[in-house]
Amino acid sequence: MHSESNKSPQNTIHKFESMLKTDDVYFFDAEDFEDIVHHYLNNGKILLSKKAVKLGLEQHPHSIELKLLQVELHVFEDEFEKALQLLEELESLEPLNEDLYIQKANICSKQDQHEEAVKLLEKALQIDDNNFDIHALIGMEYLFIDDYYHAKIHFLKCVEIDPTDYGSLYNLVYCFEFLNDQKGAIRFLNEFVEQNPYCEVAWHQLGKMYLDTSMLKEALVAFDFAIISDDRFVGAYFEKGRVLEKLHKYNEAIICYETTLEIDQPTAFAYLRMGQCHQKLNNLVLAKQYYYKTIHEDPLLDKGWIALTQLYFEQKNLVKAEEYIHKALNIDNNNPEYWKNAAVIYIENKDWHQADFAFRRCIDLGDLNKENWFNWILVLLHLKDYYELISVLERAIDLYPNEVDFTYLQAGVLSKTGHMTKSKHTFEKAWNTDPQKKSIVLEYFPEILNNAWAQPYFIPFDNSHQ
Repeated sequence: MHSESNKSPQNTIHKFESMLKTDDVYFFDAEDFEDIVHHYLNNGKILLSKKAVKLGLEQHPHSIELKLLQVELHVFEDEFEKALQLLEELESLEPLNEDLYIQKANICSKQDQHEEAVKLLEKALQIDDNNFDIHALIGMEYLFIDDYYHAKIHFLKCVEIDPTDYGSLYNLVYCFEFLNDQKGAIRFLNEFVEQNPYCEVAWHQLGKMYLDTSMLKEALVAFDFAIISDDRFVGAYFEKGRVLEKLHKYNEAIICYETTLEIDQPTAFAYLRMGQCHQKLNNLVLAKQYYYKTIHEDPLLDKGWIALTQLYFEQKNLVKAEEYIHKALNIDNNNPEYWKNAAVIYIENKDWHQADFAFRRCIDLGDLNKENWFNWILVLLHLKDYYELISVLERAIDLYPNEVDFTYLQAGVLSKTGHMTKSKHTFEKAWNTDPQKKSIVLEYFPEILNNAWAQPYFIPFDNSHQ
């Protein structure tokens, strides 16, 4: 056996791999074996990790750290019983080793036993109550069970121990958001930046909180401080641009988005925001250019295709508008807003069958807005699909029982399809609710005046319909 002492991790890995290729056996310190195992774990080389643990334990059979790594490998391969058995043995040797409880908690967490995981991690805290890693793990377990209140407590402890633990800072703000405690988040972040005035992450989060609560001037100040703390912080420039848009300062917003392109690789989102700013400024040629840059950068960003759709629709270029709404729908076929846009384009093209299909999809996908129902009804009137119209009107009235226009139209279509008694009762119901709106039935079903029962209701309209 050869003794090897080399402090370079890469040299240690090289020597270990050389040993595996020969019959020689080299001696390594236990710490060297730990480094070797961690190296292979970090690179996803599980078989080599297992070999390193096996050889390490042959040379250092009493190494607790190597045995803990063996536990970690068992857990990775879902060999929970083997892992727990080994942990029990280790606990009898070192009952005050917090890593044992952390590994047990990890096993419980993987089996969705999150409350039990918390109990084990609390035991680890009793051994080392100032370990922010343990607090972070407890916080995550509480997140798994949607207990944001207790998760917040532990993430707060993490950032108290280590103000540079940005992962916990993000999770803490996340908890405030889910607790709908924006004021609490703003208060905490203001206190945090007083103690850490150059923490760009905290300023950025504070700005986002102000933005979410429509405190736009305060948000602008916070994002400016984030940029002062790190003048290459792309996220801060982007969020500042969003605030400036809300303040209708579109030229300044464009400058912010341009800065993100100078600092980092171009993004479709930046191009999209720039296009929308130019459109607000009525710079339609530039807007179109940036929208095309958006879809070139990311052809699967549906919002880019939608932006082009709306721009061409406003310019009455229905061919292009229809082409691009199809692109958006190919990306997200279950977006009711896109189907609504498609329906409006089809109406302009007088493509009533496609408009019917689009409104049906829009409503089936959950956009039950009254305007959508009314427009769908008008499309069915153009198609003269009266029996389908009866069904659609029944659904619309179920949702909007007080919308008397729907009831008047129902009376008209019932008359059109020969259901005279039902038509009369339906009309009277609408009349008793709002007689002033009766003209809608004449607009779409003037032949209702052929019914003797209807004529007395329209005496003021007789001359215009003779």
